[in-house]
Amino acid sequence: MSAAVSDHHPAHSSPTPSSPTPSSAPSPSASSTPAPPKDGRTEPAAPRRPRTRLGPGRPVPYGWALGPLLLLALWAGGSAAGLLDPRSLPSPWTVAATTGDLLADGRLQSHLATSARRALLGLLFGVAGGLLLALVAGLSRIGEAVIDGPVQIKRAIPSLALIPLLILWFGIGETMKVVTIALGVFVPVYIHTHNGLRAIDHRYVELAETVRLGRLAFVRHVVLPGALPGFLLGMRFAVTAAWLALVVVEQVNATSGIGYMMELARTYGQTDVILVGLVLYGLLGLLSDALVRLVERGTLSWRRTLGD
Repeated sequence: MSAAVSDHHPAHSSPTPSSPTPSSAPSPSASSTPAPPKDGRTEPAAPRRPRTRLGPGRPVPYGWALGPLLLLALWAGGSAAGLLDPRSLPSPWTVAATTGDLLADGRLQSHLATSARRALLGLLFGVAGGLLLALVAGLSRIGEAVIDGPVQIKRAIPSLALIPLLILWFGIGETMKVVTIALGVFVPVYIHTHNGLRAIDHRYVELAETVRLGRLAFVRHVVLPGALPGFLLGMRFAVTAAWLALVVVEQVNATSGIGYMMELARTYGQTDVILVGLVLYGLLGLLSDALVRLVERGTLSWRRTLGD
């Protein structure tokens, strides 16, 4: 009877640890996987912007220099092939040699320092005036009624047309030159900053009133960030206007500066020196615009645009 019971109900034996199977051994692929950070958090992968079919494509490395280098190659090729008269348009290597001579005797550095000082002073006063007027006109209806009309009138009058009047007011010294540059600078800064202010979404104004922001806090946290894209766009026009105005004012009874050097070279028929001044003006404008675009890319990195 006991045997029969044991046949139907087998005795329970104590469990024994199973021997490790080949599948439980660590595989080489698992050991090569990098371990997670010690704090248990994983680093999120940087999001990749999807490529759009209708977009302009990926940025070209050093694309800003492609156009000028192509223009320089055409100039050099035309000079080497004899298609360009060296008396009317000297070759690039002739201009480079003339630049070396001007640097050797120190004339180019002196003229460049004087021109840069005039341009920076005019740019400083023009940007400050344009920004201040844009804030007053953009935040006050009365300010807009008083300021916007005269600025639009000035916008229709070229700054260079005011030179005879400015000479009568300020003479032919440095003050007239700086004022002329400032008048050419402040208009684009005012126009684009004022437009950026008026384009701010009204919901942000309502939100600022809801959280009871003061006037200064409203200007700091809402107005200035909202007007920043327009201001930087105006700065790109402003730096170009500064160099354009500088070309003209330095030819009005000046005794130093790049424009004076070019005017003196015209008197003596030195085409190569004139080209040195033109190339220098072009490089200064290109570098100034690139600097503003660099600041724009850094301060407006949150914005997704077609050019990104």
